[in-house]
This record gives sequence, C-alpha cells and structure tokens, in this order.
Amino acid sequence: MQLDEAAFPILLASLLKEHEALDNIPITDMITRAVGFVAGSGPSTCQDRWEEDAGINMFTLAVAIAALVEGAEHLEGAAKAHALRVADYWNAKLEDWAFVRGTPLAEDLNVSGYFIRTVPLDASGERQSFADAVTIKNLDHNPNLPASGQVSTDCLQLVRYGLRAADDPSITDSIKVIDSLLKTDTPSGPVWHRYNNDGYGEHDDGTGFNGTGRGRGWPLLTGERGHYALCAGEDVTPYVDAMMAMSSPLGLIPEQIWDTDPIPAYGLVPGKPSGSAMPLVWAHAEFAKLCHSLGAGRPVDRPQATWARYRGVKPKIDYEIWGPSYRPKRIAPGRVLYVTMRLRRACITAPMAGRTWPTSTPRIPVSACMSPSCPPKP
Repeated sequence: MQLDEAAFPILLASLLKEHEALDNIPITDMITRAVGFVAGSGPSTCQDRWEEDAGINMFTLAVAIAALVEGAEHLEGAAKAHALRVADYWNAKLEDWAFVRGTPLAEDLNVSGYFIRTVPLDASGERQSFADAVTIKNLDHNPNLPASGQVSTDCLQLVRYGLRAADDPSITDSIKVIDSLLKTDTPSGPVWHRYNNDGYGEHDDGTGFNGTGRGRGWPLLTGERGHYALCAGEDVTPYVDAMMAMSSPLGLIPEQIWDTDPIPAYGLVPGKPSGSAMPLVWAHAEFAKLCHSLGAGRPVDRPQATWARYRGVKPKIDYEIWGPSYRPKRIAPGRVLYVTMRLRRACITAPMAGRTWPTSTPRIPVSACMSPSCPPKP
C-alpha cells in the first residue's frame, strides 16, 4: 500500500490518538488483562516455542505459570487469588499431563519415565492418549511418532524457573532420556538437538535446508543446559567454553552447528557453524545470561515471586479447575471444583461457593472462581 503526503498527517494523528488511549490505561489494568488472558488461554498453546505444534509444552507452560505468579504481585483480592490458584493448579498437574511412564524407551534406558515434547489435546483441551502421533512438520515424510516417543529439552525450564528442583526424579530421569536421544559431543563441546527426528537443518550430504533436512545441534540449548547445571550445583564453565568454541572467528554464535563428519565442499566442520542463521541473537542473549548467572550463582532471569512461591517444590492442591480452555471430563471425588468463564461485564461471585452438583461420583462442592479479567466490584 502506498501513501501520499496528504495521508501522513492523518496516519500520524491516528497513531498518536491510539498511543494516548494506551497511556490512559492504568498499569494495573493492563496487567489484569494480561493475566486474565494467560489464565483463560492456558495451559495449552497454539504453537510451541519453535512455532510448530499445538498442545501442552513444558517450556511454554513454565513461562505461563511464572507470568501468573509475577502478575499476581500487582493484583488484589479475588483476582490475585484466582491467578495464583490457576498457577498452582497448572504447576501441580505437570507430571499428570506430560510425564510418561512404562514406555519401551523408559524401559530401555532404565528410568521411571520422562517429560515428552508436546502433549496432544482433544477439542475440550483434555489430554489425548500418549499413543497419538504428533506431526513433525519439517520432514519429507511424517514418521507418525507417538507423543510418548518424542522428547525435547523443554522441561529444563521447569528447573530454571523454580517449578521443580534440579534433583527431582522426574527431571533427572528426563535428562537421561534427553542426553541419550538429543546430545552430541563435538570438538567444541556438547550440544543438544531441539527434539528427536527434527528435520530443520542441512541434509546429510551438506545441502541446505529446503523445507526438509536433518536437525542439527543448537548452541542455545548448550546455554540452557548450562543454566540447569548451575541450578544443580555443577560446573558451568564447560558450557560457557563450548558456546564460545562454537562461534565464528568473529565471535558470532550461530543458530546451529555442524555435528557430524566434515564436508569440506560446503565448509562444514564438526563443532563449528553450519549454514544456519548467524548471528542468532537469541543464542547471544543466552550466552550473556549464562555468564551473568555464573557470576550471580543463580539464573539471573529466574522470576523472583515464582521462585519464592515454589522453590522447586510441587504444590499440593485439593481442587480442580474447569474452563475456559481446559475442560476435564472427570473430577476426583471430594475435590472442590472451580469453574472459570470469560465474562465481559459480570463475574461469577462468591454466593455460588459451597453448592453441590449431582455427578456420577459422590457429590462434589463447586466453588466459582473470579476471573482476573473481571475484578470484583467494591
């Protein structure tokens, strides 16, 4: 679209008017709306952080839980209580939703189970079978791998944000699986892949990614593993050294490095930048944070209120939440049920609390929740 000179003053006036409208919104109202959106949209996401698959993803959910807890610091009353209630509920459900047990992979690696890459959901937002396939979109053919057979490094974020302890068995077992499937040792140091069967990277013959290929190692993920090492009380310097060794002669950190035999014709050297994007600012940011975290003795981007609330300990809950985006079909007997709704002008209020409703199980007390997108009237 082209604009002539006469249109610019009109456009500028419109932008200034919109900016003034935002300036007139109190910061607490903006936080309330943001927290309401997170609480009403989760625990699932339309895309994971790699912009590929919908479902429940541990990295994205860790960020969402932290957003609710940090946002609750700026809320009051029922809105604050609801934000924290949802955060605790999601945190308590992580293993129920995404930790698989008794799979052939778990038996082969002698672990109790592991966190999977993506949890497929049905139309009600409830978890489907772990046997259901999750599509891998960057391969020339879909391998139809079940959800239980797909592993990523994303659960490390649970430790980095303080939702689980570094020595939690669900984490340590997951790391055994992650290292078995995703870790590659290179002359520059260890590097990890995004997930098994990833196709985003050069082909085996060195030709570039053209919609399909084979995923390569990401220095970014070496930095994330370094942050886990810090939380676990391990030496972090090998990860810092590895990221530096994986960079270009100019100090640019690439998106991916070449992690197999050299191909001189394409300038592909093990442990050095592949033909991927370089520099990857995300990787540089991770490197800077890792160096800062090493000096501070903790992850410097760990949300403070979230850490103070959980400190790596799974919360205990005695309730279930239904809606808006997660609508379980079964509720355990004796648990309080909170029903959340998206309402524009009114809220479900406290008088509903304590009512009981007939179900196929013993009668369950139902307590209505307050949505932070609709704070209570004075």
